[in-house]
Order: sequence, then structure tokens, then C-alpha cells
Amino acid sequence: MKIRQLLLDTETTGFEPKEGHRIIEFAALEMIDRKLTGKSLHLYFNPERDIPEAATNVHGIKLEDVAHEATFKQRVDEVIAFIDGAELIIHNAKFDLNFLDHHFAELGKKNTLSYASSVIDTLGMARTKFPGARNNLDALCDRFNVDRSNRGYHGALIDCELLWYVYIGLTREQISLLAEDPNGKNGELRKFAKIDSSKYNFAPVSVSEAEQQLHSDYLQQLDKASQGKSLWFNRSKASSNE
Repeated sequence: MKIRQLLLDTETTGFEPKEGHRIIEFAALEMIDRKLTGKSLHLYFNPERDIPEAATNVHGIKLEDVAHEATFKQRVDEVIAFIDGAELIIHNAKFDLNFLDHHFAELGKKNTLSYASSVIDTLGMARTKFPGARNNLDALCDRFNVDRSNRGYHGALIDCELLWYVYIGLTREQISLLAEDPNGKNGELRKFAKIDSSKYNFAPVSVSEAEQQLHSDYLQQLDKASQGKSLWFNRSKASSNE
């Protein structure tokens, strides 16, 4: 079964919805099999309040740019319908979910994860993969050689497009371990012929307890970085339980 994923981002009037700040831009790009499908939802909202200059300096949106737009309340059902059943991929998910949950609650709706199936936070993934390094979207774009020359401001739509490249970069090693064939159809995995090793005289290798522990620790880190989807780690756990 193919998983429907959405690269999602919002822009807001400030940092804290409980202080009256509002979402003014919402964007989500649909991805299936690690490829963008071309389907998206991109909305601007009238926040029905001022947009502080400090916020405008970040995303470039002024009140006069969105005063004519519909309110979040008027388009909330459209947002819910688009995220319904999808796995969300968000950079610093706590921030965006905090705003979405607050806005949904105001309108008597359920929280975001009552509609979306799950959330992947690429900031958490990056911190695990690159501990101690700068892991904001700009830094990750530079790390993965993603061209961000068109990103004058932190717009939700362009940030979703950049996030797609970053997510592919963050997960490329995991996928390559599973031998994804870039020329295959729909991301199919390569099929390998089984090798008959009976004709080879392999010498047995003993592994120390310390080496076994290092291997176990590595598999746990790999599983954490892949959000519990490490094939090696899961097989290792299954074998130890047999």
C-alpha cells in the first residue's frame, strides 16, 4: 500500500497562538513513493489582526497582502480534507502542530493527528543525524547542496519545496541500504538472485561482546533516525526473541 505523505509548512503572525497569533499562510505538497505528485494545497488567510513588523521581516507578508483573503475558519474544512489520512512531514513539527491544533480547537474540530495518520519531524531527524550542528532549513539545504537562491523570505510554499529535497537527503542512506532502484517503476526495489555459498570455504569469525554491543547500539541509532522503520533493527529484535 502506497503511503500518502504531505510536506507541510505554515507562516504566522508570531510565535504563540495562545497570545492571539494566527496562521496567515498554509502549504502542503503531496508526495507518494518519494516523488511529488503535483497535488498541493496553498492558502493565505486574513488573520483579522495586525502582522508585526518582526514577523513580516521573516516571511515578507504584510496585512494588506492578505486582508482580502478568507479566514482560517472559512477554509478549515478544506485544510482538514487535504491532510486527512496523510503522513505529515514538517520541519520543527511542534511549532506548526501547535498552531493547527489551536485553530482547530477554536472551531470545535479535533486535533491535527485525529485527521493525519502520523507526523515526521525532520528537525528531530536532522538533530539525530547531525548532533551539535545547525539544523535549520537553510543549513540543511546547504548541507545537501540544495539551491535556495529563490528563497528571499520564509514562505510556506517554497519551504515545502526545499523540505522535499532535505527529506530525500536525510533518508537517502536508509533507502539506499534497501537497494532502491532509481530507474525502477514506482520506487520498486531491486530483485537479487540468491547466491549459493556452499562452494566457498568461509572461515568463521568470532565477535566479542563489546563488538556485539557496538553493533546493537548502531542499529538502535539507525532505528531512531528512521522513526522505527529500520529493517535491520527489527529483524535483529525478532531474532533475539526467537
